[in-house]
Amino acid sequence: MNLLALAMMSMKKSGVTIAMTLPSGLSQPLPPLWLLLPFALQLLAIALLPFLNLHWWEQHYAKVSAFLAGITLFYYLAIMGETHRPLESLHEYVSFIILMAALFIVAGGIHIGVKERTTPGMNLLFLIVGALLANVIGTTGASMLLIRPWIRMNRARIAGFHTMFFIFLISNIGGCLTPIGDPPLFLGFLKGVPFWWTLRHLWQPCFFVIACLAGAFFLMDRKSYREHCSDSERKISDSGSWRISGLGNLAPLAVILLAIFLPTPWREIVMSLAAITSWRLTPQSIHQENEFSLAPIKEVAWLFLGIFATMMPALDYLEHHAEGIARSLGMGSTHFYYFTGILSSLLDNAPTYLSFLSVEMGLQGGSMNHPADVLRVATSDPVHLIAISLGAVFFGAMTYIGNGPNFMVKSIVSASGVKTPSFFGYLFQYSLPILLPILVLAGWLFLR
Repeated sequence: MNLLALAMMSMKKSGVTIAMTLPSGLSQPLPPLWLLLPFALQLLAIALLPFLNLHWWEQHYAKVSAFLAGITLFYYLAIMGETHRPLESLHEYVSFIILMAALFIVAGGIHIGVKERTTPGMNLLFLIVGALLANVIGTTGASMLLIRPWIRMNRARIAGFHTMFFIFLISNIGGCLTPIGDPPLFLGFLKGVPFWWTLRHLWQPCFFVIACLAGAFFLMDRKSYREHCSDSERKISDSGSWRISGLGNLAPLAVILLAIFLPTPWREIVMSLAAITSWRLTPQSIHQENEFSLAPIKEVAWLFLGIFATMMPALDYLEHHAEGIARSLGMGSTHFYYFTGILSSLLDNAPTYLSFLSVEMGLQGGSMNHPADVLRVATSDPVHLIAISLGAVFFGAMTYIGNGPNFMVKSIVSASGVKTPSFFGYLFQYSLPILLPILVLAGWLFLR
């Protein structure tokens, strides 16, 4: 979710001196436990209020997020006298939103025309190709580019599972094969993990999970297709055609992806200029075809303002206690897989990855700030690093907040007039009964 974390590490490689992305829980006193409450309330607000009173939530979600963020920021600034941590979180938030907004705007200028009556086989092929594309342009880029055509091609019978499997496969698990695919893996690359390490060590569990999810999707989609399409309708030729317009926006898209490697503030400036260029040069007709509006990015910006601010205490406690917990439990690969996974689904998979990478390096007698140490562990004893990588990427798909593209996809789908599963609907209808058993089986098969 937190793509600034990877950019901050790239700044370090560029010779810019910066502080660690994660806070040093040992150098500053920890906040009181009750300060975890605003984060819990933020999650509950996202989960419950749209269900209890959607109209009220749509009118006041920005106020709720700002209020809860204000509580946490006030305590850090006024009570603890801590300025570095809030400024660091603000920096991360601003860069995160600039990246999300830039990709959202540029992808909104590319229209992929599709056949509106697609078969389960065509849907399955689309998801698999999208999952592979995520390794080239990242899960966020692939999600922003493909979610609108995915909605259009399934408009006649789109259901909650169409959104969920898109998030599972394209917004998360598909990006497991290269460091470009998902932010945690890019962080590992910047720390010293070889570029092709992910493909070499993660391809088997990645393809296994993709295959299992693809099979589950195909069965559900075939059932939906049979229920919604009569025999006569299936014989009618598909309406629409496959075509792409707005290809000029591929250049701004490439610029945004390359800008991740730049130091701040050039990273944010280049991304913003690319988005502005795309906005001004894209014909209005393409925006109209995409039913483009800024409402989804506005919602994401306000909600993640609350999330980034209120999760600071939770991340501080994780950084402070993770190594002690690991040593006391004698953590093995399965422990690393589930601990990283559970916290990635609730907090942020990028700093969670860094936390447990730091723990692993400490257990191995090295430091994650020394690339030679990371390279040694990655090549000579990689089992725990494999578990951490899989946990961060796979379990980021467990909730809407586990990875940045997840909530963005939800907002775009909702803005198009399609009903999406609620926070708990996501969890109890899809993540726990479908995704989690597959992830458990993958852990058992590949991490024993």
